[in-house]
Amino acid sequence: MGLARRLAVACLLIAAMLLALDRLYPPDLSRYEARSVEVLDADGRLLRAFTTDDGRWRLKATPADVDPIYLTLLKAYEDQRFDSHWGVDPLAALRAAAQYAMHGRIVSGASTLSMQTARLLEPQPRRSLRSKIVQAARALQLEWRYSKDEILTFYLTLAPFGGNIEGVRAASLAYFGKEPARLTPAEAALLVALPQSPERRRPDRHPDRAHAARDFVLQRAHERGAIDAQSLRDALVQAAPDRRLALPATAPHLSRMLSAAPLPDRAVRTTIRHEIQSTAARLAAEERSRSRDDSDIAIVVVDNRKGAIVAWHGGDPAGKFGYVDLVRAKRSPGSTLKPFIYGIAFDDRVAHPETFVDDAPMRFGDWMPRNFDREHQGTLTVRHALQQSLNVPAVVALERIGAARFLALLRQSGVDPAMPRSQGSPASLAIALGGVGLSALDLATLYAGLAHDGVVRPLRVRAEDPLPAGFRLMGPGAAWHIRDILANSPMPDGWIAPMRAVDGRRGGERVIAFKTGTSYGFRDAWAAGVSGAYTAIVWTGRADGTPLPGRYGRQTALPILLKLFERLPAEDATRIPPPADALVVARNADLPPAMRVLQPPAARLRAVTESLTRPAGAPTLHARPVAPPKPPRILYPVADSTVEVTASLGGDSVPLKAEGGTGQLRWLVDGKPLPVDRFRADPLWRPDGAGLARVTVIDATGRSATIDVRIRLAER
Repeated sequence: MGLARRLAVACLLIAAMLLALDRLYPPDLSRYEARSVEVLDADGRLLRAFTTDDGRWRLKATPADVDPIYLTLLKAYEDQRFDSHWGVDPLAALRAAAQYAMHGRIVSGASTLSMQTARLLEPQPRRSLRSKIVQAARALQLEWRYSKDEILTFYLTLAPFGGNIEGVRAASLAYFGKEPARLTPAEAALLVALPQSPERRRPDRHPDRAHAARDFVLQRAHERGAIDAQSLRDALVQAAPDRRLALPATAPHLSRMLSAAPLPDRAVRTTIRHEIQSTAARLAAEERSRSRDDSDIAIVVVDNRKGAIVAWHGGDPAGKFGYVDLVRAKRSPGSTLKPFIYGIAFDDRVAHPETFVDDAPMRFGDWMPRNFDREHQGTLTVRHALQQSLNVPAVVALERIGAARFLALLRQSGVDPAMPRSQGSPASLAIALGGVGLSALDLATLYAGLAHDGVVRPLRVRAEDPLPAGFRLMGPGAAWHIRDILANSPMPDGWIAPMRAVDGRRGGERVIAFKTGTSYGFRDAWAAGVSGAYTAIVWTGRADGTPLPGRYGRQTALPILLKLFERLPAEDATRIPPPADALVVARNADLPPAMRVLQPPAARLRAVTESLTRPAGAPTLHARPVAPPKPPRILYPVADSTVEVTASLGGDSVPLKAEGGTGQLRWLVDGKPLPVDRFRADPLWRPDGAGLARVTVIDATGRSATIDVRIRLAER
């Protein structure tokens, strides 16, 4: 056998042996695979990361994730021939071998980046010649199996930077507060220096050593032509960090929920938009700082066009109940379901915005719903009943469409109502007033359906999830009417109408259809808003469910919602014309006869008639009219009395109080009407000065009461 053939056979045997060893002892990538879970925004930016099981911040980093200056300095300082060798640098190995022969110990390790990567993947207990040989063999194996970029990815992910920080991304975030994609030469040099002695050079514990190590890397890089003299001078005068920063923790509640699911690549990209998420969190923090009642705030913002959640603020993560995700917590929705009750009634053609409905005292079994101000408005249109959030008309509408059917439609829409333990027919009608548990996420799903012409879709929060099929809760015409009614609802004091809400960034108008709600006992205050581009839900209350007396949706949640819309990105505000199935009329008389009045079902009307002759004491299972209240009577001020106006009475103002009457009470002083605020039970009158005044109160039926009172200004 010739020499050439022997060499060929030997090479084949060696190759076969190496291949067998490679298959028997593949590189152990378990440390690399045990990375931190990362939750990313829609653009791939880090929202929040979680430590590994052994408590390390280990974020994946590829060469594309870091500034080129860092890679330049890293190779210049650690491995000048990294791009050309096969894992072991022969020249560096010969130099190291000669030094070992001369000194009898390892003077320089001749470690290439590939060898360092091998050590990071499989840490050795001690530094020795044997460990170096193993590292060299593993480095050759890595070069055989992986590309240079893949080997760099292992190194950039696993390199130690002090404490529990591993990888260049975690180090850049911890020491500079930014991703490593944009680094100065000084910052890059520090990140190159730290892995050599991560504990001795930790900037947060040994800033002087870190500064000196950084400058040494810069000097060496300049000597090897990696940076010019001017860059060196500029970098040397820059201050080095002396503290460690917290890693990002944006959208913590959502991030925690998503991190619990299996993630193939240890990362999940969401639909969250970082700017909108930060806007929602800042607004919530500002509003919390103004309150002194331990209340919290939850906010959800939806991109209507994409059906995607772009902001998820589940409450104050640093609060007493910070672990509770208030976006998913089931709460009483108050009056926020009324638009959907009326929308289905519109779809059934049993009601229309111009349909008349009675807001009068009425019993439903043993239950008698009352309005927030405990007054009744008499006969009015459904449009005004919804805008004023009146309770009796909503219950009548729910009874007409069927409470069980309405609940079934909600479930078919993809929301999950939580029902009370005791459930009967009268109690089911309480759904109209919040007698069911829904979350802010549920309400965001429903209200986003108004923007989609009545089609409700589950909202996306993972970027890879496709847009799901929807369920038609109501027709396009009904959805258009609901949006039109809510877009013209009365605004809180100090706010301009939504149709005139000017967006200064474009000079256009943002049309907002909004609805508020307050749960029984003032436990939950809600505001829901829909514009062309966004749907937003705001909840305020205490996380533990204890009441906040006197705080209701219009007063607390609605101002937050309007501020949120002011801060959202600009959008076109083109008014959407009514669809073909929308019955648009200006007068009740133009409606078909069956739609002119919203009445209870005929069977219940017959039962009301029968109840008039029912013997005393017989059980009443149906709604029945209740005797109208007495005419209004002024309780305060007392007739013919003298009232001293002082600061203790609310800043030169006099509270007006009456009892009896029907519907909204209207007040006049000397024949001039006072502003009406149906959300304040006792209005305030600010006298023009001292003297005799005539005060009159008028109810919805025209009955009135009048007194004379003398105003005297007290000395301050």
